Amino acid sequence: MPNGPLMIIGGAEDKVRKPTILKHFVALSGGPDARIAVIPTASSLGREVVDVYDALFTKFGAARVDAVRPESREQAHDPALVKAIDDATGVFMTGGNQLKLSSIVCGTPVGDAILRAHERGAVVAGTSAGASIQSSHMVAFGVGGATPKQRMTQVAAGLGLVDATVIDQHFDQRNRYGRLLMIVAQSPQLLGIGVDEDTCGLIEDVDGDLVMRVMGKGAVSVFDGARMVSNAHEATRSSPLLASGVVFHVLPEGAVFNLTTRTLLQQEQAVDPEDADELAEAGRDLRQLARDIAAADATPAAIRRRLKLRRTPRPSDTTPPPPRETADE
Repeated sequence: MPNGPLMIIGGAEDKVRKPTILKHFVALSGGPDARIAVIPTASSLGREVVDVYDALFTKFGAARVDAVRPESREQAHDPALVKAIDDATGVFMTGGNQLKLSSIVCGTPVGDAILRAHERGAVVAGTSAGASIQSSHMVAFGVGGATPKQRMTQVAAGLGLVDATVIDQHFDQRNRYGRLLMIVAQSPQLLGIGVDEDTCGLIEDVDGDLVMRVMGKGAVSVFDGARMVSNAHEATRSSPLLASGVVFHVLPEGAVFNLTTRTLLQQEQAVDPEDADELAEAGRDLRQLARDIAAADATPAAIRRRLKLRRTPRPSDTTPPPPRETADE
């Protein structure tokens, strides 16, 4: 059996107006049969953040949502928490402080259970901090800026779900190009992946290769330093780094990228299902209008009233606005 899909979400995913990414996660987890384990360890919001995702995933059709929140490495040995992950068809790690998440989860029975879930085909998703921890190497903390500089960030070990990579999030919104490029300059064998807000890199095993498809309103940026030239080994203090020959990919929604071969595969033309429904309804209205005018069986005012009655208003979303994480690391 191939490993399950991975969803790396850049943070601030839409939860109210067009929650496409979260809906897709529930669908991949089994839809009405989905059993989801939410891991909010990175968050400082307490039970509140679990309640938000519980309400959303239940609304989108999940059968069960369990909170798995170890607050120490000792608690990450709790058999009840491990069982909740072992029973899950989908695992979702929230945003917050990624260094806290990795220091509590990595190398514990809870962390091992996440790896087992991936290996048996369950979906593993994470937003913000929950995205960063999926890579083999993880940004622990650091400053923003476009220019790579020595010592501008610190690296910690991640879960290693995506091998030979380092993942950063809130990428364009917080100008994190420099710090990701600094890591790639120091370790050119790593593929640098930066994910924008409300954007997801969906990674799946395709014939033994890891293939990433981009969805959401932003982009996924990829730094490939396999043939780069850098002075990272001799640069001192916070001086700018030489980084020449880096291959830079900007991948918008619909782009498909092979992470194993580091090549662009294709560009898909993605259409949001809600947009498609609206376009179809507008087309039906225009066709009916043309028939009515051709038949001359009504005045324009009567036609407008008929169209207004035919359209039913979309139900308003009563989900309360989610709490906002004030820090992701």
